[in-house]
Amino acid sequence: MDFSTGEGSVEGRFAAYVEHLASALGHADRVAPFRAYCTGLMLPGERKSVEPMAARVEPGRVGAAHQSLHHFVAKAAWDDAAVLGAVRDLVLPVLQAHGPIRAWIIDDTGMPKKGRHSVGVARQYCGQLGKQDNCQVAVSLSVASDHASLPVAFQLYLPEAWANDPALRAKAGVPEAVTFQTKPAIALDQVRAAVAAGLSAGVVLMDAGYGNDTALRGGISA
Repeated sequence: MDFSTGEGSVEGRFAAYVEHLASALGHADRVAPFRAYCTGLMLPGERKSVEPMAARVEPGRVGAAHQSLHHFVAKAAWDDAAVLGAVRDLVLPVLQAHGPIRAWIIDDTGMPKKGRHSVGVARQYCGQLGKQDNCQVAVSLSVASDHASLPVAFQLYLPEAWANDPALRAKAGVPEAVTFQTKPAIALDQVRAAVAAGLSAGVVLMDAGYGNDTALRGGISA
């Protein structure tokens, strides 16, 4: 594998990939912190919060880098769905070049958390841990061929305790438009959006936590 800095190198390919995604951010001043954020996620290190990431990305100016990354993550008005759409536009043709889409996979991901300040964190089932614990949960829809899969939608689940608490919502900056939805309802919205985007159809796969929901099954049939 070529680790040099040319266009065909790992570094060059990573830079081109990030530049493509940056086109979905909507403003040129978000490109540099986005690049730094993506780099920080890829570098070694267990902690992926902005302060230790800033120290790894720009050790000579940690304070300024931390401020820039924090503003990008917490304050800048960019659309994560648009960035995921840019990923899909780039990756899906490559995936389909190796074979057709066979399945759409509905699932969720639990992210363990120690504290209670991260948006949506609550004591709930966490797939990573295999038990009820303090975590965030996100619902995802992926498309899959015989060779690979690609997430095309990813949305944080907001428990009722969060959705109905004005103080928690205000502190975390939860938009007013975000209301409580069950995980199956989120999944159905994701399926409908994928249909509207014209993604190649596949058999919809899900575990019983989703498959037991009549509205989700009926909506998929429709």
